[in-house]
Amino acid sequence: MGPLTPLLEATDPAAFGGKAASLAVAARAGLPVPTGFALSVDTVDAVVRADPDVLPALRTACAGGSPRAVRSSAVGEDSGLASFAGAHCTVLGVYRPDAVVAAVRRVHASGAAPGARAYRGRLGLASCRMGIVVQELVPADVAGVLFTRNPVTGAAERVIEASWGLGEAVVAGLVVPDRYRLDARGHVIERSSGEKDVAVRAGPGGTEEVAVAGPAVHTPCLDDAQLAALHALAEACDSVYGTGDHDIEFAFTGGAVSLLQRRPITGG
Repeated sequence: MGPLTPLLEATDPAAFGGKAASLAVAARAGLPVPTGFALSVDTVDAVVRADPDVLPALRTACAGGSPRAVRSSAVGEDSGLASFAGAHCTVLGVYRPDAVVAAVRRVHASGAAPGARAYRGRLGLASCRMGIVVQELVPADVAGVLFTRNPVTGAAERVIEASWGLGEAVVAGLVVPDRYRLDARGHVIERSSGEKDVAVRAGPGGTEEVAVAGPAVHTPCLDDAQLAALHALAEACDSVYGTGDHDIEFAFTGGAVSLLQRRPITGG
């Protein structure tokens, strides 16, 4: 198999981490997961120490010139016990092979960041074992997060937050996102326009923040068809993962939805 494992085959969370294993399950079930590959914990360690048996394969796999997303997939991450949401680094818009290598090392180092260490300490978890997912970057028109249970009230409803461009604008708190609530059957019960004055886009040097001006700042970024597609994605996750509660990151490009990440809703 070599040091790089197709994402479809990265089903072992002990070897590849929770995010990779969850995305592998989704991809094998036919959910719209961007293509990519996974680096096991051992392979990430080899990249960090510049192992000559691993680095050429990683550089060759990333020589196509298209932008990529390099995402953390630590052992225990995206599990029912611990989400690690925001604790580890994600690097978006990576083009050059050497930049992918640098991004892998940066993501690995984020496992030792003070916030990540403190989070593991609160949960009584051992030291970080970091796997990594490398995927094609979805050039999102709109992106955001979807919870299949209200994370504040516990109500059985879909709560969606979204904004223009890549989802980093939402998860990093760069904007006040649009907010939508759907009932369990997918009917819209709330629409609230935010203040979407910045969009994160992929550029030649990585991502960049682009000003949003005019009516788009307050124009809803999701229409009824897109909300219906998100409801269908949530139902598909029920079929694949069971009817537990899902925390989903999504992106739309040209009207088509992509599943970027799925984890159980946790308390922390």
